[in-house]
Amino acid sequence: MASFMAKYIFITGGVVSSLGKGITCAGIGKILESRGLKVTLIKCDPYINVDPGTMNPYQHGEVYVTEDGAETDLDLGHYERFTKARMTKFNNVTTGQVYNAVISKERRGDYLGKTIQVIPHITNEIKERVKKAAEVSGADIVIVEIGGTVGDIEGLPFLEAARQFRLDMGYNNVLYIHLTLIPYIKVADEIKTKPTQHSVGTLREIGIQPDILICRTEKALSEEVKEKISLFCNVRKEAVIEAKDVESIYQIPLVFKNQILDEIILSHFNLICKFSDLKDWQNSVVEHTLNPKHKVTIALVGKYITLQDAYKSIYESLVHAGIHNDAKVEIKKVDSEDIQKKGPDKLLKGVSGILVPGGFGYRGIEGKIKAIKFARENKIPFLGLCLGMQCAVIEFSRNVCGLKDANSTEFKPKTKYPVISLLAEQKKIKDLGGTMRLGAYPCKIKKNTLAFRVFGKTKILERHRHRYEFNNKYKKLLERKGMKFCGIYPKKNLVEIIELKNHPYFIAVQFHPEFKSKPDEAHPLFREFIKAALLNSNVKAQKG
Repeated sequence: MASFMAKYIFITGGVVSSLGKGITCAGIGKILESRGLKVTLIKCDPYINVDPGTMNPYQHGEVYVTEDGAETDLDLGHYERFTKARMTKFNNVTTGQVYNAVISKERRGDYLGKTIQVIPHITNEIKERVKKAAEVSGADIVIVEIGGTVGDIEGLPFLEAARQFRLDMGYNNVLYIHLTLIPYIKVADEIKTKPTQHSVGTLREIGIQPDILICRTEKALSEEVKEKISLFCNVRKEAVIEAKDVESIYQIPLVFKNQILDEIILSHFNLICKFSDLKDWQNSVVEHTLNPKHKVTIALVGKYITLQDAYKSIYESLVHAGIHNDAKVEIKKVDSEDIQKKGPDKLLKGVSGILVPGGFGYRGIEGKIKAIKFARENKIPFLGLCLGMQCAVIEFSRNVCGLKDANSTEFKPKTKYPVISLLAEQKKIKDLGGTMRLGAYPCKIKKNTLAFRVFGKTKILERHRHRYEFNNKYKKLLERKGMKFCGIYPKKNLVEIIELKNHPYFIAVQFHPEFKSKPDEAHPLFREFIKAALLNSNVKAQKG
């Protein structure tokens, strides 16, 4: 079985949170994958929620949706963007899931009357979930990111499980990497290693001696500093890896590669693999990211824009589309509530494209609708995602079809024209978690449409996370006025893609294409959106 053959890397973080463990894991996954190994990655989240599906984006950031419909941590997005690994429900383990499973087993009598304790029952459940992910994926290397910071009380069961893994699997089958901060004190013009020493000390008290240290730093680490870290943290000097701040996260695999991190890892596991210099990644991704020939400004009109991680996959998808079009995409973050109050003219002036993302709840909706009207009337390339599609339908129904009270029953249950509404089966649901239309669903695309030109095929599979749908009762009216329903989920005849006639690029989708975009393979919708925006920008420049 794969779980007995796989090698395991546990990655922990110290000193402060938000050091970038997810991107570090993804970068390591990339360099190992380039050596011919199959990798999978797991995020262990210490929070007691079963999943992030009911959590506020301001607290947690975006909810990343896997192909099989799991609502997971946003770091799984980094894993999929950097590697070929396909994430599933087995790749995100939370404290809530673990305790829920253990308590359910206890209630069934599976433990034969034993007293249930953190050790061994909780830690065994964590280990079994890690092994299950390895087995399902068939991976050679399993990279396990433990969320939070060493010393957090809620993370202790995961760290204990990681400690036990080496006892269970053998020394050369398990590797520990610790990501830590080397702060720079500006007034003293010194970098300080003491926080890292304390962090490693705390980890060692738990029973884990890191094999590799990855040091986040503003300044380059001198040989003397590396020797000091090596001595006080009991880590070989060559295994002290500098992770200096970079312009683009897509440089991270190259940073690790240049310090032979892949060789250090392979040596520990006694693995001999093919050589790779990551030249393709350097030329096709990094070079176009750092030195693009063109520039374009896109307005993202949302209601969670104050938190960078709320639209993480969308921002990255725009970057990917920029890479493909050899362009730097400047994202103008516009609060939809500001448009609601001040109007779109000033806030959206000069942008070459407008994107309206998904979300939940009524706040800021009218601002999104005004932004869409502005894009439609001024022939500005527009891309609507999930709620963005629903808002586009509402705007068109009101301002083109004359249905002045048109709305979604999510926002106005008694609306006279419910152009967006709940499906019958959704009306019976009371629990909010994990009950939406989630995961990958097929979509059939009509030929001779913009959508067909974008995708180049009639059948696609895209990921969903929503509860409300277009009301087919209004389809004929909207079609007569110029809206095309060009993508349909055949099984239930649900509208998946809409577009407008006589517009350079106006397309909106009920799914979330941002979850399937990669830096070396931009999603077609984003790729063509940026292409249209660049064309729009050039037309404006010529007129100017």
